[in-house]
Amino acid sequence: MIRIIESPREGMQGFPRLLPAREKVRYINELLKVGFDVVEAGSLVSPKMVPQMADSLEVLEGLDLGKTKSGLMFLALNSRGAEILSAFEQITHISFPFSFSPAFLKLNLNSTPEKAIETADKLVNLCGKTGKQAVIYISMAFGNPYGEPWNIGTLVEWVGVLYEMGVRTIPLSNVSYEIDEKQILEVFSTLVPMFPGVEFGLHLHSANEGWYDKVNAAYLAGCRRFDGVINGLGGCPMAGNGLLGNLKTQNLVEFAVEKKIPLNIDKEALSRASAMAHEIFNPDKQWIVINQT
Repeated sequence: MIRIIESPREGMQGFPRLLPAREKVRYINELLKVGFDVVEAGSLVSPKMVPQMADSLEVLEGLDLGKTKSGLMFLALNSRGAEILSAFEQITHISFPFSFSPAFLKLNLNSTPEKAIETADKLVNLCGKTGKQAVIYISMAFGNPYGEPWNIGTLVEWVGVLYEMGVRTIPLSNVSYEIDEKQILEVFSTLVPMFPGVEFGLHLHSANEGWYDKVNAAYLAGCRRFDGVINGLGGCPMAGNGLLGNLKTQNLVEFAVEKKIPLNIDKEALSRASAMAHEIFNPDKQWIVINQT
């Protein structure tokens, strides 16, 4: 079994047009029928920096969660955002993009590693009090494109810090630079046996070429949690080093089928959601164009 986390948030935040809240609600409600383990539906971020996410709480209130088997995840960039999200009973998971790269944190969160680890600690405590699951991503987990020092020993040390504060779900991300299967294999082969109580995940930003070898490397090293976005849409608009797309959800399903890995996915519902994604994320659609200046 592998777990697939679908992130329409990733698809929306990198889209150069503003989708109406009603369209987001319609699309996410379709995703909630597919059978994904978790659907990451929105985030609390600066509307100036990421205007596509400004209506996330409005979208949350419109979601139909009565019959879904999927958990619902929202992303917070600071402790205030985590406090706000923790008050919503509908939300089951709260995520936070930690990194030990000062350059990434300055660009993405206007923060530092010390402040970011404090935020992660507060989020973990909030989740413990409200019955939610804390999901702490490590961005730049496979290297560093900013010229800062990186080694796997430092990665292990920071995972240890998160483990000691009680984090048990740690997806690993490259964000804005290409990595290969050797890097993926080295990282997961090191961390998975060293921290057997942690669920590590792969949150891969990449061009579509070579996806199979990268997913297979993570799987062979013991990773069973994979983030995807239908059609590979999106990326991190604040990473400051280019915008790579996401791993296609359809590729993850294809991988599972080839490996004969069981999935709790309704393929007809996935097909409907994929068709809706083509309709909504159409660059020719008359949505409002975001002013990039």
